[in-house]
Amino acid sequence: MNRLVVCVLTASLLWACGSRPKSLGLIYLNGRAVEAVGDSLLLMTTEGVGGIIVYDLRTNTVDTIGRDVLNAPFHIQAFNGRWYVSDVVDGRPHVAVLTPDGKVEAYRDVSTITSTPHQFAVLPDDRIILESRDGRLVALQGDSVATFALVEAGARPSLLAGVAGGVLHAVPLVHMTLYNQFGHIRWRIPWYWAETAYFTDIATDRQGRIHIIAGVPADETFIVYTLGRNDGEVIQWSGPGPYATFTIQRNGSFRRDSAANWIGGGS
Repeated sequence: MNRLVVCVLTASLLWACGSRPKSLGLIYLNGRAVEAVGDSLLLMTTEGVGGIIVYDLRTNTVDTIGRDVLNAPFHIQAFNGRWYVSDVVDGRPHVAVLTPDGKVEAYRDVSTITSTPHQFAVLPDDRIILESRDGRLVALQGDSVATFALVEAGARPSLLAGVAGGVLHAVPLVHMTLYNQFGHIRWRIPWYWAETAYFTDIATDRQGRIHIIAGVPADETFIVYTLGRNDGEVIQWSGPGPYATFTIQRNGSFRRDSAANWIGGGS
């Protein structure tokens, strides 16, 4: 792990989080979703740091856990006192289950199930949902693998996230579906966005709002869209900007930053 990156990140997060109004919440850091745990913790990953960055809003401190087990972490979900994080080892997708102090409960090689790294969702009963190669969402619990839902494949890799006690499954250029914990559809919306927009992650904030981030390569810009939890309709969106780091205020308005403002102290 790059210790210099961690030192810079720690100092810069303390400065950045401490200097921003409490109404602001970091939801994307350089295109990666930030996981809010209650009202007190933010979990995040960033390139060059082989672990989970934990920012404690109560104590204004930053820690790094998982540095001895995680190789290239990306997506995080917190549930039932455990932290689930995606990883890649020798090109094979893994899902690690960590306790809040960084102890490893499980470290699963899921390459026999899915070929899509960093995409999973966790249900309230600790089942891990993955998209299999044969057109299913499957539930992994212990050594058991069961069908959760039949899905339609797209031309681009799908996105998965645990949302509102269920699973949000986004199939680019096809549709986006929110399933409940039993695999039943709560809502499904057609894919609104042009083929030129690339969606890379799904985030939820401390108020439970759903945000998806899109990059538009032709314009070299990024946009975040907020979806309604009850129907999936787009209810607001950010203006396009050159950075993939976003915060959101309690009223739902967005603020764009460069990642350097959060992890490097630049502009």
